[in-house]
Amino acid sequence: MDSHQEARRARVRIALVFAVHGAVTGTFVTRIPWIQDHLGLSPGQLGLALVAPAIGASLAMPLAGRVVHRYGARAAVRGLLALWCLALALPALAPNLAALWIILFLYGGAAGMADVAMNAQGVEVERRLDRSIMSGLHGMWSAGGLIASGFGVLAAHQQFDARAQLAVTALVLTALGVSVCSGLIDVRPAEDEDAPPRFALPPRSALAIGLVGFCAVFAEGASMDWGGVYLRDVTGASPSIAAASFTAFAATMTAARLAGDLVVRRLGPVRAVRVSGCVATLGGLLVIGSDSPYLAIPGFALIGIGIAVVVPLAFAAAGRSGGNPSQAIAGVATITYTSGLIAPAVIGLIAQTTSLTVSFGVVTALTAALVLSAGALRQNASSRTEPSAEPSADPDRRSVNAA
Repeated sequence: MDSHQEARRARVRIALVFAVHGAVTGTFVTRIPWIQDHLGLSPGQLGLALVAPAIGASLAMPLAGRVVHRYGARAAVRGLLALWCLALALPALAPNLAALWIILFLYGGAAGMADVAMNAQGVEVERRLDRSIMSGLHGMWSAGGLIASGFGVLAAHQQFDARAQLAVTALVLTALGVSVCSGLIDVRPAEDEDAPPRFALPPRSALAIGLVGFCAVFAEGASMDWGGVYLRDVTGASPSIAAASFTAFAATMTAARLAGDLVVRRLGPVRAVRVSGCVATLGGLLVIGSDSPYLAIPGFALIGIGIAVVVPLAFAAAGRSGGNPSQAIAGVATITYTSGLIAPAVIGLIAQTTSLTVSFGVVTALTAALVLSAGALRQNASSRTEPSAEPSADPDRRSVNAA
C-alpha cells in the first residue's frame, strides 16, 4: 500500500475515531438527570460535579505527548480511546457526590488525552493527504455525539437503568473504537529524539493559536449553556422554544463542520477564520439586538456556524507550529478547555451584575476578536500542504517532528 492510499484509509478510520469519541460524550450527557436523581444532588452539587471533567482534561492533556512518544501514535490513540470509552460506565456507579467528582475528574482526564492523540493523528493524515480535513473530523465528533444522544434519550424515555445502559454502551464503543484504530498511521519518534516532559506548560508557539480557540470555545460554551435561559428570560420564549436554541446551535455547528473543509480549501485557514468571525458576530448582534425568539434563534444558529471551523483549524495549526505536534496540540487544547470551563461561570457573573444582554455582548466581542486574531494561523497556512523535504524510506518510522 503506497503512502497516499494509507493516508486515505487512515482518514476514514480517524473520522470514525472522532465519531466514537463524540458518542461517549453524547451518551453521558443524556443520563446526567438520572445520575442527579439517583444521588439526590441539588443543582449546585451537580454543577460542582460537572466542573470535574474539564479540570481533569486540562491537567491530563499535557501528558498525552509523552504517551504518544513512548507507545507510538496508533497505539496511543487505541489505548487512550479505549480508556475513555470504558470510563463511560463509571459515573452511574458513583455512590455519592465525592465519588462522582473523582470519577468525573478521571473521566475528563481520559477524554482530554484521547482528544490530543486523535487530533495529532488527524493533523498527520491531513499533512499526508495535502488538503484540509480537520473541520470534517470535528464534524464527525459532533455527529457521533448527536446520534448517541438520540439513543440516550430513547433509553431514558424507556426508563432503562443508566448503570446497565452506560456499561453496555461503553463495551460496544470500546470494541468499535479499538477495531477502527488498526488503520491509523503509526507515527513514531526518531531514535535520538528526546521524550517530552511528563508535564509542561503550553509551548510559546501554541499561545497565540490557543487564544483564537479560546474565543471560539467561550462563545460555544456560553451559547450552549445560556442560550435557552436567554430566550426564556430576555425574549419571553416558552420552554419548548427556548430548548430549540440548543438544537439550532448544535445542528448548524455540526453541518458547518462537516462542510467546513471545502471552505478552508477555497479560502485558506486565515480567511476562513475571519469570515467565520464575521458570521458569528452577525449572529451575536442578532441575539443581543432582538426581543423576539424568532430572531434570537437564527442568531444562535449563526454563532454555531461561525465558530464551527475555528477550533479544528486551531488544532491543525498547533500541530504544525512547533517541534512536538502532540505537545503543541495539548497546549492549545488546554487553553480551549479552560475557556469552556470558565465561560458559563463568567456569563452568569456578568448577568448577575448587569444583564444577560450584556453577557452576550461580551460573547459578540469575542467572536469579533476572531477577525483580528486569525493572523495567528498565518505562519501555518503557508506550510499547510508542504510535504516533508526528505521523506524517510519508511514513513511510519519518521520523526513526529515532521508532522
